[in-house]
Amino acid sequence: MKINGKAYRTIWTASGGAAAEIIDQVRLPFEVDIVTLDTLEKAAIAIESMQVRGAPCIGATAAYGMFLGLKEDASDAGLARASERLGRTRPTAVNLHWAIDEMSHAVANAQPVERVALALKRAEEICDEDVEISKGIGASGLKLIEEIAAKKKGPVNILTHCNAGWLATVDWGTATAPIYMAHDKGINVHVWVDETRPRNQGASLTAFELGAHGVPHTVIVDNVGGHLMQKGMVDVCITGTDRTARSGDVANKIGTYLKALAAHDNNIPFYVALPSTTIDWNILDGVSDIPIEERGDEEVRMMTGRLPDGGIATVDIIAKGSPAANYAFDVTPARLVTGLITERGVCAASEEGLSSLFPERA
Repeated sequence: MKINGKAYRTIWTASGGAAAEIIDQVRLPFEVDIVTLDTLEKAAIAIESMQVRGAPCIGATAAYGMFLGLKEDASDAGLARASERLGRTRPTAVNLHWAIDEMSHAVANAQPVERVALALKRAEEICDEDVEISKGIGASGLKLIEEIAAKKKGPVNILTHCNAGWLATVDWGTATAPIYMAHDKGINVHVWVDETRPRNQGASLTAFELGAHGVPHTVIVDNVGGHLMQKGMVDVCITGTDRTARSGDVANKIGTYLKALAAHDNNIPFYVALPSTTIDWNILDGVSDIPIEERGDEEVRMMTGRLPDGGIATVDIIAKGSPAANYAFDVTPARLVTGLITERGVCAASEEGLSSLFPERA
């Protein structure tokens, strides 16, 4: 996708092949800053600090982190150290551990002298594969938007929560991929963008990338969605997910569950777009068994914005001394999900639905 007319991915191999480069998502939407990751620790910190975020992008960054760790120490001990360090960066996104496993398998039987080149090759393949998966999700979801557009006059109003755009993947996105394809095809779409507190990833990231691509959108505070649904101003909800249980339960940014409840009450379809790498086949009950990350309270207590003079500042927004809790995700039960949009098509949010599309994984 494009920023100021220039095509970008979220992560790519730096010139010379010795490092990776990323778009620092903490600096968006105010600055587009390219950061070089040339050590294992920098890759781990990029994931922990949310310079990169979104399950597929986390996985891609972990893949490069494994490459960087092996560049520092290509022995079995170095491989184990890289796996351990990256494995404890974020607990919820299943793509993280999937990518670590993929990288470990790619180099396990190779001699240490061969491992660095093999690791870089596999990291680049993981990124390319993610782009193709996102394109597949886009094609699957496009059909749903086309069906809605054929039945109404005016724009197809889509509500999304958090950022499941190209910034959350390597390119195209999950929830946004169908939106971009519909827009590029000339379909009249409009996106309601939840600001998504804390961290404001809807306002800061989704709005930024939709605007850069020219997709009509409106930023709303998180609590407006139910009102819009009651007034008939939302045709469909599409979100992403960081981990999907094999039952169809989905973990996504905190607040997604409430949107699903409002959509269910107003008979509005609620779809979740996901790559197959996000499915955790080892978990059946997502509500009970998906770990929910609890992040630092500073993300709730503080907010970053641009000052009238153009400067950027982070300020306190709650009463001094008041404690704050920061649960980063919630789980939407499968019964509230109309369907899962994957690279292989749309299926019911159920073990049977997922197994029908991915029998080799089930």
